[in-house]
Amino acid sequence: MAKSKKFKSGFVAIVGRPNVGKSTLMNQIIGQKIAIMSDKPQTTRNKIHGVYTSEEMQIVFLDTPGIHKRQSKLGDFMNSTALNTLGEVEAVLFLVDAAEGLGGGDRFIAERLKEVRTPVILVLNKIDRIVPEQLLPMIDEYRKLHDFAEIIPISAKMGNNVDTLLEQISKYLPQGPQYYPDDQITDHPEQFVCAELIREKILNLTREEVPHSIAVSIEDMRVESNGFVRMSAVIFVERDSQKGIIIGKQGALLKEVGKLARHDIENLLGSKIFLELWVKVKKDWRNQDRVLKDLGFHRDA
Repeated sequence: MAKSKKFKSGFVAIVGRPNVGKSTLMNQIIGQKIAIMSDKPQTTRNKIHGVYTSEEMQIVFLDTPGIHKRQSKLGDFMNSTALNTLGEVEAVLFLVDAAEGLGGGDRFIAERLKEVRTPVILVLNKIDRIVPEQLLPMIDEYRKLHDFAEIIPISAKMGNNVDTLLEQISKYLPQGPQYYPDDQITDHPEQFVCAELIREKILNLTREEVPHSIAVSIEDMRVESNGFVRMSAVIFVERDSQKGIIIGKQGALLKEVGKLARHDIENLLGSKIFLELWVKVKKDWRNQDRVLKDLGFHRDA
């Protein structure tokens, strides 16, 4: 790909309360699933680095965990990760849910954004779920919260106005180098993305307290002589009862998790996958610093 002589590059954070579509937007921009999606809040736990490259620019997106009221040490980690990101970037995308309208969580985040000097672009997502007449009054309401650099309505799911958003972001990027090759879409190792895809399937197939009590670790991943990738993953839960729920009757739910995850992982890696899943209990892992560290939840991540 021939690059412009005035090539721009930089880092952009995506922040917002849980479940406003941050991961959906990231995947829409990148054109491939690297961040997991679920209708359950607090799906994203780590900063996900997505890389968008064109002839004119390269944007490294940081999809941060949703900022929310903490309930555990894991919750502390998620909040501090999101807020610490804001000082490291060229611009901040403050994503809100137009279908739900202005809420207390949005006000809380807007107050925190006043502490940073980084330009903040307000992105009103899910406009496909409102009537056009609702948009201008909503924009006026949000304008009172913060002096936004830009206000852009989009639908991350449908792709509406996402190109306009990218054009506006480019205004805030300095001239700079291309940090990643043209074909690289994330700086996370493949094992991390594979573990997240497995966790997504569990989130979508379980309910109640189970989703927040799970973590996934890829224990082994190797290419065999026939070109297949053999992968072994452990699903950690906090209680024996949760282990039974995830395995399901006669192993049915775990088999479904494996089937759905294998499909996405094969698309990601471009290879046939042999996937083994195990479920283990780690009591109260979300409040144990050592376990959180072992599972990759570092405050400086």
